[in-house]
Amino acid sequence: MAAAAEQRRLSSGWPPDAALDLVLGYVDDPRDREAASLVCSNWHRIDALSRKHVTVAVCYSAAPERLRRRFPRLESLKLKGKPRAAMYNLIPEDWGGYAGPWIAEIAASFDCLKELHLRRMIVADADLAVLVKARGHMLQSLKLDKCSGFSTDALSLIARSCKSLRILFLEESSITHNGPEWLHELAINNSVLVSLNFYMTDLTIVPSDLELLALNCRSLISVKISDCDLSDLVGFFRAASALEDFGGGSFSDQPEEANQPVEANRYSGVVFPARLCCLGLTYMAMINMHIIFPLCAALKKLDLQYTFLTTEDHCNLIQRCPYLQVLEVRNAIADRGLEVVANTCKRLRRLRIERGADEPSLQYEEGRVTQVGLSAIALGCPELEYLAVYASDITNAALESIGNFSKNLCDFRFVLLDQQAKITDLPLDNGVRALLRGCTKLRRFAFYLRPGGLTDIGLGYVGKYSADIRYMLLGNVGESDSGLMQFASGCKNLQKLELRGCSFSEQALAQAVLEMPLLRYLWVQGYKASRTGHGLLAMARPFWNMELIHPWPEIVDCDSDHSQSLLEMINFALDHGRDFVDSQAQVLAYYSLAGKRLDYPESVTPLYPA
Repeated sequence: MAAAAEQRRLSSGWPPDAALDLVLGYVDDPRDREAASLVCSNWHRIDALSRKHVTVAVCYSAAPERLRRRFPRLESLKLKGKPRAAMYNLIPEDWGGYAGPWIAEIAASFDCLKELHLRRMIVADADLAVLVKARGHMLQSLKLDKCSGFSTDALSLIARSCKSLRILFLEESSITHNGPEWLHELAINNSVLVSLNFYMTDLTIVPSDLELLALNCRSLISVKISDCDLSDLVGFFRAASALEDFGGGSFSDQPEEANQPVEANRYSGVVFPARLCCLGLTYMAMINMHIIFPLCAALKKLDLQYTFLTTEDHCNLIQRCPYLQVLEVRNAIADRGLEVVANTCKRLRRLRIERGADEPSLQYEEGRVTQVGLSAIALGCPELEYLAVYASDITNAALESIGNFSKNLCDFRFVLLDQQAKITDLPLDNGVRALLRGCTKLRRFAFYLRPGGLTDIGLGYVGKYSADIRYMLLGNVGESDSGLMQFASGCKNLQKLELRGCSFSEQALAQAVLEMPLLRYLWVQGYKASRTGHGLLAMARPFWNMELIHPWPEIVDCDSDHSQSLLEMINFALDHGRDFVDSQAQVLAYYSLAGKRLDYPESVTPLYPA
């Protein structure tokens, strides 16, 4: 009787639609929204009409028109194209990720859209022209994040037409440069811009256009630019009185200038805005550091990834920044610099330590980050939420320290470099177990080691203590298929998995996928590959797209004797049914409601649906 009464209340429209609409307006997590939409058809309808933002993790996982029908009032849309591995040149350039079909549907039917974020997608000038014509009058945020295929001509059109634009983000995009006029167009046509980012692009600008933009957009709080000498930005910094975040610029001081008095330095006239609290300068050397000393006590974020600073320079600078919450550096900081961070930056929440630059000219001093520095960070920065590090050495005890003291850690990414011939303490089975048991808030976990870094037992620990982790990247872990199966049996909430350099068979990979019920995305490079990928078909299921990415035409030089012998060895192993760990073989699988995609290049073979 009680169940029947409850059913009558639900079917009669309880709670009222207006109340439910208000309640769902406070629910942002897509997993919570999805759960609410499954209660009944009425809740499903209210969710559809009230959903304001959607992220499509793979652009081929949904059809544009189907998404529009499901959420007709979307105001914000984020689309991801190429797999994340494309950022490391591991995916063929022609793999796909074309924005054209999505933009055509957005232009035709997404009547409420105000914010569009495209990541790792191919976007043509013609696509942007269609978008601007249909949605330019209402577009408030446009992010072309690590995209390619467009030019500054499209940027000029956007600048002229999108006068309500508040955010323009182009960071790390590959843009054809046809002149700097686009920035001038933006400066004279826009008065509401809040954030402009073309950091790490090849775009060149006229500094006076940036100053004009600051004069016309009085609410401009974040600007990140490409290379532009800082001495030419004096007028911009004077005009941008509201600026809080600046990144980019450059220094052209030569080493012989180091002995000149500070007063003679061409950058002595650079004065940053009073509100600036986030800073990232490129190509800065020790002789330039004095210009940011007045800011140090107010800085909350500091990016030193692209500087010429030595370990000593890092120490001298960071000890002046007690309120840092975000720090991004290269491993030139070394253990000594990390100890300074631990003693000084008690409010640090995010720490990123990238590997030194490959070009010697960009790495002033080769640093070593080891268990010493990481243990100091764990002890000294209790509020740390994000830690990404390229380390030269590590021990189980250091990982245990992170597990014991970094209780707020949500995202941990570790790469063990091959700089040292011998690592102090391998395998890391006990250390990774202690870390995962202690850091109960972890949701993203990356652990990229050297061969022998984690046994099957350790891989089993990763699965056992990763119940709440949703994204994972593992490299050079495990010893056999048994380790992979132990891992898979514990990852019941894992949604995205990336594997590199692991000696697992196709059959084991397939079985592992079936053991992880919530898995929506799998990318593997380096496994015991067959010629046809037939063993992977065991993971086939409804709404599951699988494709093989062929590396040989792109990576192997068939004219060289070494590559020819490698190909012969691979073919011999495959022809005779032997296991062969192909370090370049790739498989990509992802959940999709759109079925088989139609734009496969020659470098990709669809495995399922066939």
